[in-house]
Amino acid sequence: MRVAEENRLGVTRVLTVRERIQAHLDWLKEEGKEVEHEIRRQVEASPLWRAPEDLLRTGPGVGRTTALTLIADLPELGRLSRGQIAALVGVAPLNRDCGAQRGRRRIWGGRATVRAALYMAALRASRCTPALQLFYTRLVAAGRPQKVVLVACMHKRLTILNAMMKHQTPWHAQAA
Repeated sequence: MRVAEENRLGVTRVLTVRERIQAHLDWLKEEGKEVEHEIRRQVEASPLWRAPEDLLRTGPGVGRTTALTLIADLPELGRLSRGQIAALVGVAPLNRDCGAQRGRRRIWGGRATVRAALYMAALRASRCTPALQLFYTRLVAAGRPQKVVLVACMHKRLTILNAMMKHQTPWHAQAA
């Protein structure tokens, strides 16, 4: 809604309408802050949500937003195999074959909110985490496009987080 209102604000020329749109944007911003505060309060109050958040946040590049997104939008984390969880999120390369024709492998489908959170976590981790930084650099040096490499980092990152949740163990740098 905020994006739609910002777009309307950008094209509206009537001053009174602009003021009302701006007031609505301000209200949406405040409501968003209140909802975010309530979510944080609920997570901190519940041991069932707090424990997974603390565990996920031990991994570098996983902040509160990424951890909460994984907890809320991917409850299967730690319960599925690495291939199943990657396909569920939409970071597993899938064949585009038809009969005798062999297509390129592409990612598609999955949960967009989780992919967006993983994208930011992988971007940060590929720059700060030595193991993922080495992985990223190796794939780029091999000639892979940077977006493909970043999706591979997302896949690797998801696999590590899935294993952490499955075995209830915090992040270990040598495990990456």
